[in-house]
Amino acid sequence: MADKPETNSAIQKALSILEMVTQEIRPLGIVDISRDLGLPRQTVHRVIRQLEELSLLRKDPGTDRYTTGARLRALALNTISSSHSTRASHAILQGLVDVVKETCNVGMLDGHEIIYIDRVECDWPLRVQLKAGSHVPAHCTAIGKLLLAYQPKDARDRILRTAPLRKFTKYTITDPDQLEASLDQIAAQGYSINNQEDAIGLVALAVPVRDPQGEVIAGLAVHAPEPRFPIAKAIEHIDTFREAAGRIGLSLFEGDKKS
Repeated sequence: MADKPETNSAIQKALSILEMVTQEIRPLGIVDISRDLGLPRQTVHRVIRQLEELSLLRKDPGTDRYTTGARLRALALNTISSSHSTRASHAILQGLVDVVKETCNVGMLDGHEIIYIDRVECDWPLRVQLKAGSHVPAHCTAIGKLLLAYQPKDARDRILRTAPLRKFTKYTITDPDQLEASLDQIAAQGYSINNQEDAIGLVALAVPVRDPQGEVIAGLAVHAPEPRFPIAKAIEHIDTFREAAGRIGLSLFEGDKKS
């Protein structure tokens, strides 16, 4: 019994470090973590070494900073995909695909990328096939630009300064100032468009998914070949997308309300 408080304290310290790292866009150093959590540097270093050995954290290449590890990402994705709330949101997503006849997905910001946490493919032979857990760049995708637009300015600036703004097509925005102006417009209008910015011939539209407090936590998008589902047609369905996004946001927190 004498060992219990010390064990709990070690677990609490590890959990505090994991929470801090997962809430930050940029990798964090030991000095940052020690200062913000009020823990001795030696303690932070020891706990991080253990978390790194467990693949819960990993060192950012070429730096002494740390970010989420493969095992932690896998745990997060498995938790999301296996929960009752996600099964409910998946049913909503399936219903949306049944209506618009095009692929729809839900994604969240993961650093300077988007991770798809749920996806329902359409029945058309010509479609982009990606699984839940796939990562795509944020700067040239509908969900990515949407979630960047709703980030606090300092977090958004960090991403735009550090993200590799790769040019995929002639429509990809790679100039940070131009992208910043585009994000401001997205935040003002409440939806985002990807007009062949990551692949020629493919378009997408995304709307925000909000938590019960109204904070944007994810994005819901429809993807399709431009000739089959042009942007103008997608905008015609925007109320349908917003209604589905609202229901998904509520479904993700149903368990919290019951408990």
